[in-house]
Amino acid sequence: MDFEYSPKVRELQDRLTGFLQERILPAEPIAAQQLASKPDYWGAPPIMADLKASAKRQGLWNLFLPEAGGAGLTNLEYAPLAELTGWSPHLAPEALNCAAPDTGNMELLARYGTDAQKQQWLGPLLEGEIRSCFSMTEPDVASSDASNVRLEIADDGDEWVLTGRKWWSTAALREDCRVAMVMGVTDPGAPAGSRHSIVLVPMDTPGLDIVRSTSVLGFDDRHEGGHGEIVFDRVRVPKANLLGPRGKGFAVAQARLGPGRIHHCMRLIGMAERAVALMTARARTRVAFGRPLADEGVVQATVADARIQVDAARLMVLRAAWRMDVEGAKAARHDIAAAKVMVPLTVKKIVDDAIQIFGGAGLSQDTPLAMLYSQARFLQIADGPDQVHRRSLARAEFAATPVLREVRG
Repeated sequence: MDFEYSPKVRELQDRLTGFLQERILPAEPIAAQQLASKPDYWGAPPIMADLKASAKRQGLWNLFLPEAGGAGLTNLEYAPLAELTGWSPHLAPEALNCAAPDTGNMELLARYGTDAQKQQWLGPLLEGEIRSCFSMTEPDVASSDASNVRLEIADDGDEWVLTGRKWWSTAALREDCRVAMVMGVTDPGAPAGSRHSIVLVPMDTPGLDIVRSTSVLGFDDRHEGGHGEIVFDRVRVPKANLLGPRGKGFAVAQARLGPGRIHHCMRLIGMAERAVALMTARARTRVAFGRPLADEGVVQATVADARIQVDAARLMVLRAAWRMDVEGAKAARHDIAAAKVMVPLTVKKIVDDAIQIFGGAGLSQDTPLAMLYSQARFLQIADGPDQVHRRSLARAEFAATPVLREVRG
């Protein structure tokens, strides 16, 4: 495994670092003020349009996508760039058109979409003109077991008819969110694994009703467009809106969940690095009991542990990305699962330690630490809770570990 960054990646790193320092980080307080002045608004702050235009001019656009329309980077090449966007998770990913859930949705459309679907949805998404959401989990069932998903997608002549309720549809409340990818049951009598399909549902379709947005540890995530709870009351869409083969919804969804999970982990490493930068700056300048916190052994140990932990987490992410490139996402699924468990836990601990060093200020809106903590905690559940990934890893370990036989003398 060679994790050395290529000249192409190093050049992109330099450009992206400059973009973060010169445009993204200075835009954070402006964006916060803009959103605070519009309390009923769901979506990106107005400054986002300028950031996106600037990123596009600089060639920092669609870096996540290896297919046509993207930057042609491998997962391993994209990892250090996604990490940099994690320094400002509210602004940087969307500014580069690399924000979830659009990244996964674009990958699905690029891989499974018909020519008509690509023209209607993929083209505008690649240009950053519209947003999308992914509606999979449901409030009434344990969606960590995806086979429980039960929204009905009935076959009615030339149309599909959707009936059910979804939630955690991120970006659904944005005005520019124009289409939902919705998973449901098309073939209830089929064998398990062949019952579900995904259909494309325009957000203005009659019968689609967004009843509320769920908050995340008190954060409403208005910049993202919230997390919609959506009722589908006999929503009708054309048969042509089926995405991928009928009954293969799980297989289609998995094509976005694997890369999506590792992309979240990449960005989380950047969140951890920002927390480390904040805690070290605070420790140098804050004086308690007659000397800077940086001179206290307990603070030094905290900073040292943070560096050890974030570097170890990064290596796990890079290994998973490398395996995806070399052997494919399916072969790398256990590496992805391991990273998905370890990285949010690690980053949550690092951010929590940074909050401790800041004291009361770390709990307030005066630093990004509370937001970073909520993001790390959220990602322990998003794309599958830790317990599901641990279950998968344990089963693989039991299957692979040889049983040692007692050797008798």
